[in-house]
Amino acid sequence: MMDWLGQMLNLPEEFLFSSGGKGGGVIQRTADDSVLVAIIAARSRSIRQHKDMTPGQTLDKLVAYTSEEAHSCIKKAAQLALVTIRNLPTDANFSLRGETLAAAIKEDKSKGLIPFFLGASVGTTSTIAIDNLCELGPICERENMWMHIDGAYAGSAAICPELRYVINGVEYSTSFCLNPHKWLHVNKSCSAMWVKNREFITEAFSVDVEYLKNHKLHGDTTMPDYRNWQIQLSRPFTSLKVWFVLRMFGVKGLQDRIRKDVTLAKEFETLVLGDDRFEIVAEVNLGVVCFKLKGDNGLNRELSKRINDDRRVYLTPSISKGVFFLRFVVTVHNIESSDVTYAWSVIQEQADLLLKSQFDHIDEDYDNDDDDGDEYVNDDDDDENEEEEENTIGNSPFSDKYKDK
Repeated sequence: MMDWLGQMLNLPEEFLFSSGGKGGGVIQRTADDSVLVAIIAARSRSIRQHKDMTPGQTLDKLVAYTSEEAHSCIKKAAQLALVTIRNLPTDANFSLRGETLAAAIKEDKSKGLIPFFLGASVGTTSTIAIDNLCELGPICERENMWMHIDGAYAGSAAICPELRYVINGVEYSTSFCLNPHKWLHVNKSCSAMWVKNREFITEAFSVDVEYLKNHKLHGDTTMPDYRNWQIQLSRPFTSLKVWFVLRMFGVKGLQDRIRKDVTLAKEFETLVLGDDRFEIVAEVNLGVVCFKLKGDNGLNRELSKRINDDRRVYLTPSISKGVFFLRFVVTVHNIESSDVTYAWSVIQEQADLLLKSQFDHIDEDYDNDDDDGDEYVNDDDDDENEEEEENTIGNSPFSDKYKDK
């Protein structure tokens, strides 16, 4: 099953059992499990490599890296593994770049630390940003670091040849995971994880006790004993539900659904761009559109609250680089273009009500400030007030040019 999925993604042969090498795949429960297994295996490998220090001394020096946009599971895995992790800044497209990683590694090595792990993202949670794997990968190879790619949602897009670019650079990774329960219509939980060298994992997780020995597998390196690839001992028959999905939809059916979601997301992006009151926050890569009203975070928080309180449409907001925005996510299997149009009409309706309430509030403030006529008026102060009003109101969603939107 893992080889079938890997072939659908056009993964490098070294990740597949069929290659005859040391690679292979395993179904974990979630991406959290996948990254935890990866970082523990990477930690164990680094400790073995530094024989000049005790395990405790090595552990104190290990440092992992991820981006400020990465899913929280990477940071949690580092906490559980008792290793230091650094959240690195991203570029204008919310992507982690090679020069940023290289600078962080250089700084930490100068302090006597040991860089050992990178948690890269293919499709961050907030903006679906894709880290530049082709820049990050060679750096990890040069520094002998483990590069794990979290492609929980976006990784599935690679089954479409025209979207395979999302995992360009996967050949540099030590491990890679995606969640079929996110975009391949498999019910939760199911996280597919591949590694180039399964021995890195089994050396970290193997516990050899008599009552767990399978004498038929003793010495057989071709048959995986999956209890040594994971946290838990027992495991459900998860591959069966993946098999049923493949039987029901086929590869083409799954490709068509992903393409449809991407197309509908682009339709929504077009609607947003057609309304001058709104703006797109991040490049629309796949099935998620990040957008906001032109204005401050408070305005968009209120819009988010109004939309969700209305209960016709539900949007999950997020914050990146200090900017609060809304996220339109296309993943429901039966969504149509009419649903996208309807959702946008609800969003516009709530935006109209919000902006009208803001206009009314501003007009009320102006009315309260009206002069009764007898007091001395400083013309210079009036000029300053008019200039300030122009700067603060004229280019905001509350200006006259937006009243008819």
